Amino acid sequence: MPPTIFLQLYIFCFDTSLFKMTVALTPKLVEQYREQVESESNSLLAMNACFKTDPLEMCVRRSKVIATNHIFTHKVESEGRPITNQKSSGRCWIFACLNVMRLPFVKQFNLEEFEFSQSHLFFWDKIERCNYFLNKMVDCAKRGEEVEGRLVSFLLHDPTSDGGQWDMIVNLITRYGVMPKKCFPESFSAENSMRMNRILQSKLREYTRELRTVINKGGDDATITETLVRQMSEIYRIVSICLGIPPQTFTWEYYDKSKAYHKIGPLTPLEFYTVYVKPVYNVEDKVCLVTDPRPNNAYGLAYTVDCLGNMVGGRRTIYNNQPVETLMNLSSESIKSGEAVWFGCEVGKRFAGKLGIQDIDIHDYKAAFGVEVNIGLEKADRLIYGESLMTHAMIFTAVTLDENGTAEKWRVENSWGEDRGEKGYLIMTSEWFREFVFEIVVDKKHVPDEVLAVFSQEPVILPAWDPMGALARQVTPQFHL
Repeated sequence: MPPTIFLQLYIFCFDTSLFKMTVALTPKLVEQYREQVESESNSLLAMNACFKTDPLEMCVRRSKVIATNHIFTHKVESEGRPITNQKSSGRCWIFACLNVMRLPFVKQFNLEEFEFSQSHLFFWDKIERCNYFLNKMVDCAKRGEEVEGRLVSFLLHDPTSDGGQWDMIVNLITRYGVMPKKCFPESFSAENSMRMNRILQSKLREYTRELRTVINKGGDDATITETLVRQMSEIYRIVSICLGIPPQTFTWEYYDKSKAYHKIGPLTPLEFYTVYVKPVYNVEDKVCLVTDPRPNNAYGLAYTVDCLGNMVGGRRTIYNNQPVETLMNLSSESIKSGEAVWFGCEVGKRFAGKLGIQDIDIHDYKAAFGVEVNIGLEKADRLIYGESLMTHAMIFTAVTLDENGTAEKWRVENSWGEDRGEKGYLIMTSEWFREFVFEIVVDKKHVPDEVLAVFSQEPVILPAWDPMGALARQVTPQFHL
């Protein structure tokens, strides 16, 4: 329908004091919309299909599915077994890190399959994260931030999410180490974290009010510290009941591929990491690079997000902003050298979840709805207008390079079990990478000196609600995708 016809149906309302124009949806205009849709055979067909079908499933391009295969020019020597499953929790960042870490570990110890304990790091993240939050609430109160102000309101909205960033997991591993999953297995609340999180959220909001009351009454630092210590004792009890308490020491017994028996321990998780894991995968040798194309966030600079962290006294969450091609090239170099790559992305866009295909052309929205979806805005504008943010972390285990060395597609190890894609592995095109991947973690040996030099800068501080901090604020996984 020509725009001029619609304009004839608009009612223009003018506010004489503010000179603002509004457009009302009149019955006549709505009737015009209805008649237009009902006159379109494609729209009626799509409407019938959506009556019994998921709109995304309806839009999948068959030609793209047929053309997809998991054959790559470069692949890490061995992939992890079994495929991990974070279930109904937002622990993707922990799973992705431990999935990268186990590849050289399994090779070193000649194992058929192995998992590190995700619950061990999850336990300590909950404890440290709650303590970090309460200390930030003290800081906010002391610097005059109002409870109804944007910063405190934002932080109180979700005081203890499951998500996290690379620097945050480095904090956990370097302080608490790692251990085999058999030595500290999953609990109900590790796999289904919502109930525990709601209890913690309620207590943290209550504790925030208590701390602000102490501060407003002129309480000194000793009184504030005493309050924090008592509050954290209660938090520790709650988390311990839900997740169990990780053992201070453990003994690991295992068979290698040749069925030979081995025994390691007793030792602490930190000793296990330092002696047996760190020599093959040192988290402190890895660096996190992001690609944020917003005009106000220049490449070649360091950034951080206000109030984003998980450990008092821990390392800051630092983003080294680089063009997306740099991230792609460094990811390729890492895989070629035999090391998988941790990365963060917006998993739900242009993603055929059941098939495990991440391709900007996998869905034909135009044919179904008459309009494009997800890519109507440039990547920078999607961040600015709230259409895009990091939601999930996974790892790259393979890449296909063309004759010029340019990446064409990627193999992705996910942590949603074996039911998606090729027994848990997804496939991603480089076009999708450019649009929806936001960060990678690679060994610093692959990174040019001029890029590494950015980490020596004092970072620009982004507001707490900036989308670059979104991965650390994820609560539930995107299983419905």
